Amino acid sequence: MSEISQALAIKAMDGLAMRQTALAENIANSGSQVFSRRSVNFEDALRAAAAEGAGAVQALVFNIEENGPGIAGQELRLDLEMQSSAATAMRYSALADLLGRQMQISRAAVRGGQ
Repeated sequence: MSEISQALAIKAMDGLAMRQTALAENIANSGSQVFSRRSVNFEDALRAAAAEGAGAVQALVFNIEENGPGIAGQELRLDLEMQSSAATAMRYSALADLLGRQMQISRAAVRGGQ
């Protein structure tokens, strides 16, 4: 796995973990009167940094954004938040699996194929 690919996978996992936190906060606080929806959007920044190289990817910092209070009558759809949470968890798991397999390949190469 190239340096840029590894940096992208690791940084994407950071963004996905942060997104999962934001989704969990949305679900937990949806019933409060001062609810403010949170989100994490990192894909565009990650794509732009990838064009500049591994150093630019590693330097990225993601933030949880507050999207302001909900509009009266437009309550948070918990079913959609749960679906987003499941999709985020699936993407994170796929990247963790990819990095794990890469480590197995590297370990086998160091051990001489054993």
